[in-house]
Amino acid sequence: MDTTTELRVTAAHRELLDQVLDKWSLSILNELCDRPCRFNELRRAIPEVTQKSLTSTLRRLERNGVVAREVTSTRPLSVTYGITPLGKTLRHPIDVLLEWAELHMPTITAARNEFDDQELV
Repeated sequence: MDTTTELRVTAAHRELLDQVLDKWSLSILNELCDRPCRFNELRRAIPEVTQKSLTSTLRRLERNGVVAREVTSTRPLSVTYGITPLGKTLRHPIDVLLEWAELHMPTITAARNEFDDQELV
C-alpha cells in the first residue's frame, strides 16, 4: 500500500512561492532571521535593492504573514520589520533548497553550458 501523498501545484501555490522565494524576498528574510530591522537598515544590508522594490517586497511578505511591521509612535514615526513565527518556519525548507542548489550547481552549470553551446550551432 502506497502511503505517499501526491502534491498538486495549484495557482495559489505558484503565487505564494513566487512571492516568498523571489530574489529580494530571500535576501530580506535572511536579514530578518537574525534580528528585526528598520527600512533603512535593510536598504544598507541589501544595497542592490531599490527603495521601490524593497517597499513592495516587504508589503508582499507582510500580506503573506511571514513579516510583521511594527510602527512606534515617535517623531518621526519609526517602523521596524521582523519575521513572524510563520516566517521562521520557512528557514528549513529554504535551507534544503539552497543545499540542493549548492550540491548540484556543477551539474547544472555543465548542462547550461552544453545547452548554450548547442544553441550556437
